[in-house]
Amino acid sequence: MTDEKRVIKKYPNRRLYDTATSCYITLDDVKKLVLENITIQIVDAKTHEDITRSVMLQKILEEESGGVPMFTYDVLTQIIRFYGHAMQGLMGNYLEKNLQIFTQMQERLQEQTKSVYGDNPITNTHMWGDFLKFQAPAMQGMLTSYLEQSTNMFVDMQQQLQDRARNLFNGFGFPGYPNEGEDPAAAKPAEATPAPAEKSGKTPNKN
Repeated sequence: MTDEKRVIKKYPNRRLYDTATSCYITLDDVKKLVLENITIQIVDAKTHEDITRSVMLQKILEEESGGVPMFTYDVLTQIIRFYGHAMQGLMGNYLEKNLQIFTQMQERLQEQTKSVYGDNPITNTHMWGDFLKFQAPAMQGMLTSYLEQSTNMFVDMQQQLQDRARNLFNGFGFPGYPNEGEDPAAAKPAEATPAPAEKSGKTPNKN
């Protein structure tokens, strides 16, 4: 992607104006810009507020309503449940890293298509299906690698969360939790020593 952002203004009539080409565009044109790896920024023409995310979500909703949705009901409900959850921030980072890994896998697949069909794009659906069947072992290997990386990434994030929680609790000095730099054995409460039995001073009776 280019470092310079292409500014698109959205007017009160909901029309999008591309400042680079000085013409009005549609959501489909926005999608084309994204596919061309052009960094865009959509701002409200009146308030100058950055509304890039809301327009992107609007395009995603349009694509999801097109008959071939990407997100299942279970995925959508899980995403909704994470809003306001303590793990919301980590979940966003987890999804972003997963997409990066999946994109890398897709790039490897595209390299394999070039090795079989050359630089000509594969536009025929049947040809693409035949290619996927032909490359089934390679696809399985890449998918396995993707799942392994995703799992390892989740485990790392979980470990980081546990470490942060442990450091947080240690800072409070809770009983049984050693403070940072303190010997764990020193943090354990001392075991109570049983009190010696009191002497009554009486002599036992002799039979």
